[in-house]
Amino acid sequence: MSVYKPDAKWHEMVSGGYIPQAGNAQEYIVSGWRTFRPVRNDEECIDCLFCWVYCPDNAVRVENESVKGLEFDLEHCKGCGICAAVCPKDCIDMVPESEFGGDDN
Repeated sequence: MSVYKPDAKWHEMVSGGYIPQAGNAQEYIVSGWRTFRPVRNDEECIDCLFCWVYCPDNAVRVENESVKGLEFDLEHCKGCGICAAVCPKDCIDMVPESEFGGDDN
């Protein structure tokens, strides 16, 4: 089992998405993958925390058991849309990155 460097290229990795070391999501900035950005309507949010539970990249920050008023960690959000899909109040919209004018954060 090999350990990948954070800047490893795709051809240096084992095929099939194998990740040999667990808990390493914070080491990788994946914002460049994103074509859609999650935007939450804080007024509609009921703090169910489904977005936090289901986010595969730990990109939803929770403070005091609440997501209200907080932002997504856009360095670690790849724009997969899982947070929007699991939201029972539909208060997360996936907005095209082009609407943000190249602002990565």
